[in-house]
Amino acid sequence: MIIDFRSDTVTRPTPAMREAMMAAKVGDDVFGEDPSVNELERKASEIFGMEAALFCASGTMTNQIAIKCHTQPGDEVICDENAHVYQYEAGGIAFNSGSSVKLLPGDLGRITAHQVLSAINPDDLHKPHSSLVCLENTSNRGGGSCYDFNEIKKIKNVCTDNELGFHLDGARLFNALVEKKETPKQYGEIFDSISVCLSKSLGCPVGSLLLGKKEFIKKARRVRKVFGGGMRQAGFLAAAGIYALDHHIDRLAEDHAHARIIADAIAKKEFIKKVLPVETNIIIFELNDPHTSKEMVAKLKEYDILSHAVSSNRVRLVVHLDISKEMVEKTVDTFKSL
Repeated sequence: MIIDFRSDTVTRPTPAMREAMMAAKVGDDVFGEDPSVNELERKASEIFGMEAALFCASGTMTNQIAIKCHTQPGDEVICDENAHVYQYEAGGIAFNSGSSVKLLPGDLGRITAHQVLSAINPDDLHKPHSSLVCLENTSNRGGGSCYDFNEIKKIKNVCTDNELGFHLDGARLFNALVEKKETPKQYGEIFDSISVCLSKSLGCPVGSLLLGKKEFIKKARRVRKVFGGGMRQAGFLAAAGIYALDHHIDRLAEDHAHARIIADAIAKKEFIKKVLPVETNIIIFELNDPHTSKEMVAKLKEYDILSHAVSSNRVRLVVHLDISKEMVEKTVDTFKSL
């Protein structure tokens, strides 16, 4: 039995999700004629209380489309130094949008309104134009940390006062919503655009959604086409998203509970320097010298447990739909034996 904690992107569709996919009604989405895609976009925008949505191939695509729509070449994007849009999207902000990035040292991937205000450039022709703030909730490199919603509202006020766009990389937003007992509509009221991933915690094989106002999504649809992201009979994939939104949100609490059980076992080992606080489904632990993450990943693999090295001395485990109670128990027993 292989236990794959490398990411929540490794999940496979459940039998019920596969049935929904095979039964999907499809059409040509570039012509706007795929009924399943249209239903997914309608459903998502309704859940968040936003005007429209756009189905895309990945969260990187939805983030990059959003940034392109919010900025002009020569602008600057403000975000945490560990943000996915900067760390893991292949330099896309520079390549796709011609914008620079102002990186802020946040707390486990979370920045504050005061930091954002201090980072806005003055009206000086020598400096790039500050035009967009990007938050990530939950924060991947922050160990699945969640924002305090009151701080988000304060950042929104800074953006409004200074005419900055406000985008959320919500790849694992539903994890935050479940853990913090918040609602999608709270976020829909605050952000100008939101990216939510269907192929991580929600267990779909492919896809992310970009949400915003109708005119914004109209522009985003054109940018998606420029990026080569127009899809044809995408309804088979959209049907998985519809199923996930109906059936896979509340169960995320189980993943969070499993993550805490595993983290507690890891924290007791003498070779562990620290475990980042576990709020949702991500566990990141740091090793004492002279142990390295490469060695730890290799050792766990000997026990058929797959993990991911995020730095020279940090290892990440991500709990997801395909991790059973029995797998959690075996993982805990394995760490106890190390």
